[in-house]
Amino acid sequence: MATALGPRPHLVLRGPAPPSPPRLRRAGPVQRHRRRTHRRAPHPPDRQPGAGGERTPRRLPTGPHPDRRPSPGRLRRRGAAALDPGAPVSIRVTTDKDTGVAVVTLNRPARLNAIDVAMADELRAAWRQLRYDDTTRSIVLTGTGTRAFTTGLDRDTTVPQPNSPFMQDDPLLTVGPKANDLWKPVIAAVEGMACGGAFYLLGECEFIVAGAGAVFFDPHTTYGMVSAYESILLAHRMPYGEAARLMLMGTRERLSAERAYAVGLVSELTEVGGALSAATACATTLASYPATAVQGTVRALWSAKEATRLMAFSHAPHLITLGNLPPEQQAKLFAARSTDGPRIR
Repeated sequence: MATALGPRPHLVLRGPAPPSPPRLRRAGPVQRHRRRTHRRAPHPPDRQPGAGGERTPRRLPTGPHPDRRPSPGRLRRRGAAALDPGAPVSIRVTTDKDTGVAVVTLNRPARLNAIDVAMADELRAAWRQLRYDDTTRSIVLTGTGTRAFTTGLDRDTTVPQPNSPFMQDDPLLTVGPKANDLWKPVIAAVEGMACGGAFYLLGECEFIVAGAGAVFFDPHTTYGMVSAYESILLAHRMPYGEAARLMLMGTRERLSAERAYAVGLVSELTEVGGALSAATACATTLASYPATAVQGTVRALWSAKEATRLMAFSHAPHLITLGNLPPEQQAKLFAARSTDGPRIR
């Protein structure tokens, strides 16, 4: 065959194509399942047609098939097992049904109540469960012992990261009550050190009660890391100059409980060991009020700063990527840390 483009022998004129057979519909998974379910098994020899035996109805198995995998809809939600009986527990949740107060306790005193991945999952599960507990109307958050409220993310915890500078996984971003859509009032009772990732929690509490031995600091800059989310949360709780000094001075300076009370970070100062009882007394008062009025007020207070917080949070991953030193250099700075005691302000 020749055309304006030249001879094209690979094109052959043929007669009209024969009509195609009717299209059959391919069985989907539901139809295939029905076929398997309704397929008859061969009759036993004594039950063959004409054998004279009595037929008995075939019974389908009632238990799970040994080779059948659980459907995705039945997989356990991440963090849901944190409070299951028998699971390892690094937080304690106790509820007083008479007063309506729950106490959430960070319970890893050997690690200064540092947060690992398991504790982060348990915290998320605890906040989510407390949302549905109508007998709980206010909450106190504290740590075991008087050495530390929490020192933030456990340094021995490895958090896998996506192989992309545009994606970061921060397990502490969702450990706070507000991040889990809990609008019941939460009061922090702080004894000892509260540093680094502690501010993810303290930044989402309504107010802080501290024992006289409490100290606040952030080690990020000392070890070549950007304090992004912590700084944003603290900047909403205290004067800018005080927040900037606290976040920038690193491990060389710690904010005393007395100074934290003077600048407004702490709302009540108690003797050492007295923060929990004082915070519980405040929580008991809040629990005695109509729940919807209290929760609506909490939501209104948070709304006043939420827009700027969300906008600032959107910049945090970029700032961390730009400012953090490589892990090897961070480790060198940590190994060479000063043994001189910090200045208490």
